[in-house]
Amino acid sequence: MANYVRLWGCHRMLTVGGDWVHDIQKASMWKRVSAALCDLIALGIVIVGLLLLLSSVLGYDGHAARLEEISESYEAEYNVDFDIAEADYQALSESEKALYKQAMDAFSKDADANYVYNLLVNLTFVMITLSVLVAFLLLELLVPLLLRNGQTLGKKVFGIAVMREDGVRLTPMLLFTRAILGKYTVETMIPVLLVLMIYWNMIGFPGTVLLFGLLLAQLIFLGSTRNRLALHDKLAHTVVVDYASQMIFDSPEAMLAYKQRLHAERTEAERD
Repeated sequence: MANYVRLWGCHRMLTVGGDWVHDIQKASMWKRVSAALCDLIALGIVIVGLLLLLSSVLGYDGHAARLEEISESYEAEYNVDFDIAEADYQALSESEKALYKQAMDAFSKDADANYVYNLLVNLTFVMITLSVLVAFLLLELLVPLLLRNGQTLGKKVFGIAVMREDGVRLTPMLLFTRAILGKYTVETMIPVLLVLMIYWNMIGFPGTVLLFGLLLAQLIFLGSTRNRLALHDKLAHTVVVDYASQMIFDSPEAMLAYKQRLHAERTEAERD
């Protein structure tokens, strides 16, 4: 017998080789991208707000002003400009370059300057890590728990949801794996920390290679997996679906009961 398709409202089940399986209604890529952009904007707003708050609490601006003050004192003493562009530096005479090097050496050996610089680096890492973590906990974990079906604000707006690959609703632990271990740790913080380390000259070419490697892996997963899975979906074994046309079950037992009911109805229809 040809595959039997049973319409239950807008939700579909079908038989393959006699077994009832989910006909997964995958969300379209444009909806997923639009929802992701919406969530990114919301995350950005929360992260910036938290960064401003932490900056004020930790006195970041005061430390930055202190480092600038020390820098300006050496610039005045040696009559140089540390912020000079590369082209302008190359245009200096040999004696001016030598004076510039003396000023930089003196500044780099200043104990107070080194202390404040290292403090600013550490504060930058801490502030960004905490701000992004809290934003993800709020918008990528708490909101989906409240809205259910793995929906963030963006997914709610564009009518898509997240479920397990077998059609069952996400548990809090699975949602944590997807949002925090996948999205926050692997896809966000590792790249962000790599960018910061490259910016602060703490890591060079290997960091750049790893950064592009993570981006390439994400693109490969999106392009090659059957359900167009991102890394966080692959990690959590989840799939993004169209909420209006996809039935999401509360448990495997609920799915089994639904299959049994459909099977009984099909059997009765065949008898008639």
